[in-house]
Amino acid sequence: MTKVLTNESLNLNRNFFDGNETLKKLLKEKLDDELYAFANEELPELGRAAANEIDERARHTDREGAPKLEKYDRFGNDQSKVWINEGYEKTVHQVYGSGIVGYVHEPIPSLGRKGNYMYSFAQGFLVSHAEAGFYCPVTLTMATAYLLDHYADESVRNRFLPHVCSTGDLPLYEGATFLTERQGGSDVGANVVKAVCENGEYRLYGEKYFASNAGMAGVAMVLARIEGAPSGSKGLTLFAVPWKVDGQLNGITIRRLKDKLGVRAVPSGEVEFEGAKAYVVGDPSKGIYYMLEALNLSRICNAVASIGIMRRALLEANDYAEKREAFGAPLTQYPMIKDSLGKMAATLHAETVSVFELISLYDRVTAGEASPEETLLVRLLIALLKKETAENAIHFSHEAIEMHGGNGYIEDFVTPRLLRDAQVLTVWEGTANILAMELIRLLKNGIDEIYSKWVKDKLETIQSSSWHSLLSEQADRILNELNQFKQMPSDHQSFEAKRMMKEMTKLTESLFTVAFAVRHGKREQLLCDVFCEEVWGVWEFGGEMRTVSGFGEMMDGV
Repeated sequence: MTKVLTNESLNLNRNFFDGNETLKKLLKEKLDDELYAFANEELPELGRAAANEIDERARHTDREGAPKLEKYDRFGNDQSKVWINEGYEKTVHQVYGSGIVGYVHEPIPSLGRKGNYMYSFAQGFLVSHAEAGFYCPVTLTMATAYLLDHYADESVRNRFLPHVCSTGDLPLYEGATFLTERQGGSDVGANVVKAVCENGEYRLYGEKYFASNAGMAGVAMVLARIEGAPSGSKGLTLFAVPWKVDGQLNGITIRRLKDKLGVRAVPSGEVEFEGAKAYVVGDPSKGIYYMLEALNLSRICNAVASIGIMRRALLEANDYAEKREAFGAPLTQYPMIKDSLGKMAATLHAETVSVFELISLYDRVTAGEASPEETLLVRLLIALLKKETAENAIHFSHEAIEMHGGNGYIEDFVTPRLLRDAQVLTVWEGTANILAMELIRLLKNGIDEIYSKWVKDKLETIQSSSWHSLLSEQADRILNELNQFKQMPSDHQSFEAKRMMKEMTKLTESLFTVAFAVRHGKREQLLCDVFCEEVWGVWEFGGEMRTVSGFGEMMDGV
């Protein structure tokens, strides 16, 4: 039974949107006046819900109410039903009802126009403070909506998209993207699920080995190989596969659900197709291209979930340090504590700015307004920031546990769940090795020249900053190394790729953060200074203790 929520179990003054100054300034910059006004009305309520009932439900789901597979009915028939607890179901209705998916593709009723990814990802950022596991099904539903909206023909789009985008007016079809097979993994070209044309319609046969949102999805986007298609990734076709047809399972069964370390809210299973009816999406020869486009969207979602966990970890660490006394004083009175929390605040600020600057560019790409060069730049930024934010989500969770001491390791606190949920973010949507290979692939499309021009343009915008000189020097070095990297043989490239990405990420995030500080005020400059000093190792031993003297100002905006 789901725990009954009372005013005593909730902190009604707690709100993950209030006080989030970096996000507020980004939204003010990036949204038009009408959409900004709408966001300013809606996001405080979602921030309140995420900090209260959504968070409480997430705790219950993680500890006692994880999804369960009810494989057979009472007569022994395979029903492959996934049970979810009542609280999780309420979160489904509450979050999808906020338009987190629907308003990207359908008009916002009160405005008579669509939203965009900037607004949707702001919602996802808030939800991820409480429930990064649940944000995975949201991500899959966003990817499903993207694929249907951009590539499906009219009949397939009309059949599924209104349900995938439902905010309560129609039955909701959550989405899923089923890629992984046991023999393939990241090598999608090795996939063997086959599509057979029977009586003029396609039927799928085979299995997907790691299928997230199994049993919850109303429609899954599945890569399969039509009989006679060539081997390798170019022979894969994208299909929309409904979970049920006429109220009955559509030739789909769940073998088992995975027993995962974290993100227990999302049911991930082994799914078998035994003649599942399927609808071709787009050009049958471009399935892998379509799915890679959806993967880029999912990687941004991954980064958004990461910064959500980062901010929650910082909030918990700071709250505990304020309340915990040691040697006669609160922890926040000690310089080393202020330094730890201040550096976390600076890194969170820099990565939040960078991720939402990327999202602003991504909105241009999905709207068809971006140049080919901007589209390639977005692919690069996605790879850089997905890798960095995922790694920092783990680091922040670790820091929060350490700040709590022994309590940080106890399940009464949220910190163990943050660490368990953060760990998967380095794996989902591509590991560091896979993301490094993206850099190598992009070099074949001239990304070195595109990135070089972008860096030089950014340097022009920060000439008034005290960081201009250092970043110019670092840019010269890194761009020169990128040119050398491009000339290396393939084995040497794969050996150096992650180190190359790390240097590019440092430069990219610094440029975004310094430019943001130039446009804004004293607090943003302080956070920028702390971040750049740490990233570039230029703080002098015994120098000014910025994180101590500026601690109050830095944390007030968190």
